[in-house]
Amino acid sequence: MELGLVGLGKMGGNMRERIRRAGHTVIGYDRNPDLADVNSLQELVDKLKGPRVIWVMVPAGAATQATIDELAGLLSPGDIVVDGGNSRWTDDEKHAVELGIKGVGFVDCGVSGGVWGLENGYALMYGGQAEHVAKVQPIFDALKPEGEFGSVHAGKVGAGHFAKMVHNGIEYAMMQAFAEGWELLEAVDSVTDVREVFRSWQEGTVIRSWLLDLAVNALDDDEHLGKLRGYAEDSGEGRWTVEAAIDNAVPLPAITASLFARFASRQEDSPQMKMIAALRNQFGGHAVETKK
Repeated sequence: MELGLVGLGKMGGNMRERIRRAGHTVIGYDRNPDLADVNSLQELVDKLKGPRVIWVMVPAGAATQATIDELAGLLSPGDIVVDGGNSRWTDDEKHAVELGIKGVGFVDCGVSGGVWGLENGYALMYGGQAEHVAKVQPIFDALKPEGEFGSVHAGKVGAGHFAKMVHNGIEYAMMQAFAEGWELLEAVDSVTDVREVFRSWQEGTVIRSWLLDLAVNALDDDEHLGKLRGYAEDSGEGRWTVEAAIDNAVPLPAITASLFARFASRQEDSPQMKMIAALRNQFGGHAVETKK
């Protein structure tokens, strides 16, 4: 089938290649002309035969909204728009209504796989009406990993991005657990080869996983991570997961703590730790360190 793909960055560019390898035609547009097959969204739409399927793979928020607004004025009834970025699920409902007024279908799709997706396939979680999903199914089948799993119609519009959001929240907590365990192992004198301890866990343990494999890769590159600064951004989905948990009265202590740990990593001189040090000094006479 034919697909229009908007956004050809690290994820989008590899997705274009994987879909083409599966035998489909992909016409891509990107603001960077060196990456694009066409020069505008108008040209992209004109080159596709109806009914069209256009997959949007641009940053969440204003960029996605602007792209969907423009497509709403270009597409025809029966066409389908897929949002494969990391949009918030609440935006999906708005986009579905906006496009539905024009007779254009909408499917939201959470995509996981990163830079490894080209060769390994992408885990896909999508939401929308069954008839809209069916029109995109050949593309989902091309992108997903080989085998029975890795792709799911999660539910109504918004369900795909909600599922991906929860996936990323779980990812936050798992990464935090590995990071804490690594720091503790590094802190004791009795463990003399932390990297090989991590490597030994790759077989036969209940915590073996792709994240563990990636941790070993990182330690192979830089055994004590001495080249890195202890700073970690968050994509926004961890925050949305915690907010959704509050809205639904679902306790998420591990995911919430992992998100707050990211915030702590950005503080050169933590105000909270100043208060804790002051209180420990007040009630127990514990020593405090002053700024030089």
